[in-house]
Amino acid sequence: MVDHSMQSSSRSPRRWLFGLLVLLVVAVVCWKFWPAGTDQKEGEKPKAAAGHTGKSGAMRPGFGGASGPIPVRVAPAVKGDFPLYYRALGTVTALNTINVRSRVAGELMKIAFEEGQMVKAGDLLAEIDPRPYQNALLQAEGTLLQNQAQLKNAQVDVERYRGLFKEDSIAKQTLDTAEALVGQYLGTVKTNQAAVNDAKLNLEFTKIRAPITGRVGLRQLDVGNLVAANDTTALAIITQTQPISVVFTLPENSLDTVLARYHTGAKLPVEAWDRGDMKIQASGVLQSLDNHIDVTTGTLKFKARYDNRDQALFPNQFVNVHLLADTLKDVVLAPSAAIQFGTNGTFVYAMDGDKKVTVRPLKVGASDGDNTVITEGLAAGDRVVLEGTDRLKEGSEVEVVNDSTEVPTSPTEHLQGKSAAKTTDATVTDKAKKGA
Repeated sequence: MVDHSMQSSSRSPRRWLFGLLVLLVVAVVCWKFWPAGTDQKEGEKPKAAAGHTGKSGAMRPGFGGASGPIPVRVAPAVKGDFPLYYRALGTVTALNTINVRSRVAGELMKIAFEEGQMVKAGDLLAEIDPRPYQNALLQAEGTLLQNQAQLKNAQVDVERYRGLFKEDSIAKQTLDTAEALVGQYLGTVKTNQAAVNDAKLNLEFTKIRAPITGRVGLRQLDVGNLVAANDTTALAIITQTQPISVVFTLPENSLDTVLARYHTGAKLPVEAWDRGDMKIQASGVLQSLDNHIDVTTGTLKFKARYDNRDQALFPNQFVNVHLLADTLKDVVLAPSAAIQFGTNGTFVYAMDGDKKVTVRPLKVGASDGDNTVITEGLAAGDRVVLEGTDRLKEGSEVEVVNDSTEVPTSPTEHLQGKSAAKTTDATVTDKAKKGA
């Protein structure tokens, strides 16, 4: 028999040696791959801190970096004029809209316009069968001639009776009767003349003409249809598009500046931009305003007028309205990106010398999203921090990294550099306009 206890005792040292070998291998591996210390070998260049660098090789603000001065971008506050704009959604409205209907009944014999054509006042649009009205005119003229002959005969009788009455050859009653007959015929002739004029008018109405200058829409009736006088179905619709109006509303808390300028007789410019607020379509002036504020919306309705020579505006089109309410002269402007909001109000980080920043409380005015009017807290030339503000506090040491191609030196350069002026909501803000 094999002694199993001896076999077990011979395997125990092997297991112990195997385990020791495994621990030794693990220790070697851990020592080999253990992270290096912070000390650098002599002659070795320091590794760059994690983060992104700009074109100049400096760390970009707000992306981390090694301890030390905080890299920031700054821009100066400038003094200049600030155009004050209000923005609203407007609807293009034709100055006049006419539903062309026939004023007489009959068969539609001719249509003399093309759909969408521009017509002038008095141009022929359509023609109704004139023959029944020509006959009616002839009949009225014939009746008039008959009664005119009777009137002439009665007048001759009156002259004869007057001579006889002077000779005391007839009674006064005979003369009075003859004079009364003349008056009766005069009334009949006037009635006949009115009938003739009415027949002429109806005959003229068979030619339907444009009452205004404008664009004709799609026709509603075709040649051969029987048309009733003042039919509910219009023959065509004409809209006057030159000039044209845009109706828009402004909230009552934005009315003081606009009404003050309007009541002085100033011509307030109003621009109409496309629905995407990317392209200007027409420039006009404020024409009129409503006589009451809508209590349901708290807004006042305005109307602007445009020449619309290029037909860029179409009736019922939606446009973005930019109303130039005023121009603020010689105000301090700061980049809106530099303005911060905290528990103590609005502030900026302003440069205190060349290496440090200080917290500067502000009072701000109108803004266009890019520039903000500073009413108190900054002067022209003060440099404010645009980027890197998330790591700043009072007295922080900074390193200025300027990018002159992105920071305008004046509001004029800033506005001229924009392809299209941006605006903000008319309920709370104003805007700066291109080329101001």
